[in-house]
Amino acid sequence: MGNQLGSVMPPDPFHDFHLRLPSGFWHAIQDHAASTGVSAGQIVRKAIAEFLDLDHHTLWQLSTSSAVVEGVFKGSLKVADLNEHGDFGIGTFDHLDGEGVMLNGEIWQARADGQLLRAPDDAMTPFWIATHFKEDQACNLPHVSSFEDLGHQLDPLRPSANVFMAIKIEGCFRRICVRSVSRVEEGTSLLTAASQQKEFVHEQLHGTLVGFWSPEYARSFNIPGYHFHLLSNDRCHGGHLLDLEAENLVAGLHLESDLKLALPQTRDFLEADLSGDPSAALASAETGRNVKG
Repeated sequence: MGNQLGSVMPPDPFHDFHLRLPSGFWHAIQDHAASTGVSAGQIVRKAIAEFLDLDHHTLWQLSTSSAVVEGVFKGSLKVADLNEHGDFGIGTFDHLDGEGVMLNGEIWQARADGQLLRAPDDAMTPFWIATHFKEDQACNLPHVSSFEDLGHQLDPLRPSANVFMAIKIEGCFRRICVRSVSRVEEGTSLLTAASQQKEFVHEQLHGTLVGFWSPEYARSFNIPGYHFHLLSNDRCHGGHLLDLEAENLVAGLHLESDLKLALPQTRDFLEADLSGDPSAALASAETGRNVKG
């Protein structure tokens, strides 16, 4: 089977396109690339997508939550390639080496030692969720007492229990608790990895929560309910959200009506048994609490 696996490859989704631009356009693209670190190709692709309204409302996901639960978390895509699929998102890194967060196209790695680093372009990710964020509606959250309370306040803003939402929440968190997991060996279960998580509590922290709400029916490939990662304004702190208390938060919501799922072509993924129900393990790993299946 080893020889066969190498031949299972998806068709190339990209096409070469040669374009002559006026010098003013080209200089503007070069200036923007120099100031943002985004490549000229990414700028042109984003401009075309904006004009044709192709990327907005599309949720792109690499791998499945059930694969992560079963310990399939060897990186299969470079961080540098994530910008092809969005400018807003969350995920993890090779062998669960920390929590990943993407905001305005910048990708950050919150490690278990408490460090927050710009993720290297050649770093690998086994699981990621991304979109081109464009706010459809906004609301103020005058007081949030807990993670559960945050969900209760966001629930009425969702138009349906059957569609995905990208959610950005900004403000000052009076108290916020986040976690990050340490790099583990391939095949380690998600529950075992989560049992070794490091938790961090911050007070009066200004930052942004980047996250998504996913329907219950998506539990075999996504993480049901609310899932947020933190990125502080000073770019010193981050991690997976466990709990919070805050006042005067501003939330922006973005409806996702198109789902694109990219499945890894690695041997571990192709040979894994993903037939089990990951719900209980996901709930326990996401909340940091034991949940009975």
